[in-house]
Amino acid sequence: MDYHGDMSSAEIKNVSDTAIWVAYYRGRESERANPMFRDPLAKLLVGERGEQIAATFRKTSAYTEWTVLTRTVIIDEFILKAIAEGVDAVVNLGAGLDTRPYRMELPPSFQWVEADFPHMIEYKEKILRDHQPRCQLQRVGVDLSDPAARRALLESVVPGAKKILVLTEGVIPYLTEEQVAGLAEELRAQPRFAFWIGEYFSAGSYRYLKAVSKSTALRNAPFQFFPPDWDGFFLKHGWARKEAHYYSEIGRRFRRRPPFPWWVPLVLMLMSRERREQAERMSGYLLWEPASR
Repeated sequence: MDYHGDMSSAEIKNVSDTAIWVAYYRGRESERANPMFRDPLAKLLVGERGEQIAATFRKTSAYTEWTVLTRTVIIDEFILKAIAEGVDAVVNLGAGLDTRPYRMELPPSFQWVEADFPHMIEYKEKILRDHQPRCQLQRVGVDLSDPAARRALLESVVPGAKKILVLTEGVIPYLTEEQVAGLAEELRAQPRFAFWIGEYFSAGSYRYLKAVSKSTALRNAPFQFFPPDWDGFFLKHGWARKEAHYYSEIGRRFRRRPPFPWWVPLVLMLMSRERREQAERMSGYLLWEPASR
C-alpha cells in the first residue's frame, strides 16, 4: 500500500492518520525563530495533508498543537534521562511519523526499534530513504492489535539489549481498558523492559476528552481509555509511576501559555492553590517502572 495515496483527504480514517495530524504541528514548530525543539523531517512526512487535517479541528487546533509540542519536550527529556541511567534501547510501539532517531542527540551505537502497521512502515521508509538516522534504527511492520503478533515482537525485539525503554506516544487513549491491560501485562512479563513512557489524564479531564471523541472529525479514531483511577489501573497491571511531567509546566518553562479563552486565567486566579495545582496537572506524560510483585 502506498500510504501517500491517502494524502488527498482531510478526513481521519483511522488511528494511523492521527500521526499525520501531530507531525504537522511538530513541523510548524520547527519553522519558529525560537522553537521548543526542531523536527525538520516532519514537514516532509506530512505533505499537504497535515494542514488539511488540522483545519478540520479549527476550534481545538491551537490547544492540540500546544499539547503536542509540550508532550514532545517531555518525552525527549524522559528518553535522554533514561539513556543516562543505562537504557540501551528504545522500542517505540505505534511509532507513527516520529523522527526522534534522526533529530535527537543519540549514541551512534544506540538501538531504536519502531513498530507500526506495515503500511506506515513502508510509507516512512520510502519518504526517509535518503536520510540517515543518528543511531541503529530498525523498523518492524506489525499489527499491534493482534495479541499473538504483539507478543512475538515483544519476546524477540532487540535481542542484545539488556535495559529497554518502551514508548507509546499517542497510543493508549485509543485503546480499550482491556487492550491496555493486556499490553501492560505483556510488557511487565519481559524483565528487560525497564521503563515505559505513556500518557496521563486525570479523571477531571475525561468530560472534555469524551466530548472531543464524539466529534465527527474523530469518529474513526475515538478515545476509549477512561479508567476511574489512572495510576491505580497501571499499578494493578504491573507498572508504577516513577516520574511525571505535565503540559502546563513545560508551557511555563518555554513561556508558551495554553491557548485558553481569555476568562480561564481569571477563573484559575479565583481558585484555591490546591485546586489550581490540580487543574494544572490534568494531563501530561508518565515514566513508569515495573511495580514490585
